[in-house]
Amino acid sequence: MQHAKPSLAPPGGVTPEGPLEKALAAESRDGRIPCAAVFRIAAAQGVPVAAAGRAVQRLRIKVTGCQLGCF
Repeated sequence: MQHAKPSLAPPGGVTPEGPLEKALAAESRDGRIPCAAVFRIAAAQGVPVAAAGRAVQRLRIKVTGCQLGCF
């Protein structure tokens, strides 16, 4: 009997694609991620914060504790 691999999909049910989305999904808890974590992950991935913002929207992850009203 084979067991299914655990899903990386956040509560929104969208499966992350690419390293940016996978990092954001891994950092999220209960469908939420702190704003500071989005900024940190964007910098680590070398992408604009706006790209990370689009990724969290696509993944249906809510950004909490927003610092600048970016999300």
